[in-house]
Amino acid sequence: MRIVDLLKPEAIRLNQSIADKSEAIERLIALHDSVGNIADKDVFREEILKREGLGSTAVGEGIAIPHAKSGTVTSPGLAAMTAPDGVDYGAPDGKPSDILFMIAAPLDGDLHLEVLSRLMTLLMDEGLRTALKTAKTPEEFLSAIDRMESERFDEPKPEPKQDGYRVLAVTACPTGIAHTYMAAEALEKAGREMNYLLKAETNGSAGAKNVLTAEEIAACDGIIVAADKSVEMSRFDGKPVLSVPVSDGIHKPKELIERIQSGSVPVYHHTGAKAAVTSGQNESFGRKLYKHLMNGVSHMLPFVVAGGIFIALAFLIDTAAGVDPKEAGGAFGTVNSVAAWFKNIGGYAFNFMIPVLAGFIAMSIADRPGLLVGVVGGILATNGATFTDPGAVSTVPSGFLGALLAGFVAGYLVLCVEKLCEKLPRSLEGIKPVLIYPLAGLAIVSVMMCAVNPVMGMINDGMNEGLMKLHDMHLDVLLGAIVAGMMAIDMGGPFNKAAYVFGSTVMLGGALSMADPDVAYSIMAAVMIGGMVPPIAIALSTTFFKNRWTAEERKNGVVNYIMGLSFITEGAIPYAASYPLAVIPSCVVGSAVAGALTILFKCTLMAPHGGIFVFAVVGNWYWYLVALAAGSVVGMLMLALLKKKARVDESNN
Repeated sequence: MRIVDLLKPEAIRLNQSIADKSEAIERLIALHDSVGNIADKDVFREEILKREGLGSTAVGEGIAIPHAKSGTVTSPGLAAMTAPDGVDYGAPDGKPSDILFMIAAPLDGDLHLEVLSRLMTLLMDEGLRTALKTAKTPEEFLSAIDRMESERFDEPKPEPKQDGYRVLAVTACPTGIAHTYMAAEALEKAGREMNYLLKAETNGSAGAKNVLTAEEIAACDGIIVAADKSVEMSRFDGKPVLSVPVSDGIHKPKELIERIQSGSVPVYHHTGAKAAVTSGQNESFGRKLYKHLMNGVSHMLPFVVAGGIFIALAFLIDTAAGVDPKEAGGAFGTVNSVAAWFKNIGGYAFNFMIPVLAGFIAMSIADRPGLLVGVVGGILATNGATFTDPGAVSTVPSGFLGALLAGFVAGYLVLCVEKLCEKLPRSLEGIKPVLIYPLAGLAIVSVMMCAVNPVMGMINDGMNEGLMKLHDMHLDVLLGAIVAGMMAIDMGGPFNKAAYVFGSTVMLGGALSMADPDVAYSIMAAVMIGGMVPPIAIALSTTFFKNRWTAEERKNGVVNYIMGLSFITEGAIPYAASYPLAVIPSCVVGSAVAGALTILFKCTLMAPHGGIFVFAVVGNWYWYLVALAAGSVVGMLMLALLKKKARVDESNN
């Protein structure tokens, strides 16, 4: 769909004086309303502000493109304004925005992404930006867009020379929206200006577009990979490849093309790694690890979010059905048949979460041969299988920390296997990926994880004994802080499991004989609050310290409010996996504070899980909320101290 078909002259205002970002949003919404694009301004405003809450939609170069999908959109469309004096819209380059478009898209489809990518491609042209800012009438404004749109998208592109495109490029950013297309357009434009024919493939949110063909790759002088996430590299084997951040593709396109022209870029030799590129710009080992980790986390997130919300709905349905959490005990969330359906489906999604994390870390490192190794390693980390107990009947899982180990170690071990197999006869090439690599990889990861998991069991037994001694010494406040902190260490691993089993066993009276049963119920309350704090602390941080997080992390942070209140600690796992040195200590301290306060305030809990949905059986629930808020705020503040600011190109995608 063309831009000029979505933008009516009546929805354009030129040379406006705008005081601030809020006024700009209000005026653009009013324009949409005036031409009948939306049915309810208030509802649409909420969606626009919700998107802005994830990070500014200003992209630099004086451009801001607020956008939202909403059920109140009656007709997809655009509204536009120019502001000669500019407006502070929070752009990554710090400059005011003087060209503003607002996209109103219906809920079905990805129209907003298509329009956004097309707009970004057009607005990368400085001549168009100048024409829009100097337009005297809405018709002149539309005419400038129409000319550029026809030139860029309607007219056939120049045919490559007989020897093919001189330079090829691949662009990709973590969210696959603005910067992916900005880099592609900047590189293609620079190529045209330098008379050096260039084709750019975009790995956007809607999939790869303008895909490079095998013939084009074979004929080109070199390939520029401007990406902040993993891309398919095996196809570039034997060609000069220059790997750089996506921001370099936007800001240094001519320099990158000149480096390909110079012939100084080393030839890339594929070793199975998906993103490890030998290039003129040496990529640090730490950044490579970060890319592999982000590949796992990005694939895991849908399982965490969807599964967590389904489980929260199960608790809500049982609560609405009048189920008594105290009587239901561990069955809470599954008593009502509808609740049980949601709980089971959510549980299935959660079961995939850790294996997917490990699998895609390993795949990022070792390409497809690594996927099997990582997934199986993640499953073994989840169920705790050992040599003597392969069915994991009575063992302790190593959790997401074990899955991280499985993903990284197994991925690199598969690369070693591939290296060793290079000596095999060429006649075996066909069976390597379907037989040799999977067999060797499965053997490696099973031995590794079955050796790691028993250690977790020994740690678990030691922790149980230590916790019991703390109670015998009448150090219950310290005990509350420790069990709550343990819930936040590995979020499903041995520490978390030991604390939860200890708390639930004590609550049921099976581990300790206590003169005061309220102490047992207080310990269970400390355990649950320790599992609630990490997601809430992260959600608060993404809300109040936005510059610490990428746009994707801020977007998913909102869901952690629901997960934290529902006692679904796993909502914090993607953040803990991405930034363990900042997230884990912050969550542990916040949970410990909440746990200690729970004991001090003599809060009690008579149900083993359920979060806010079992507050009906919480003793002193008002002080319990105070403890929860205090621990969450402490965790948020620690995160603000320990977590570095996100890079500009990450935080504004």
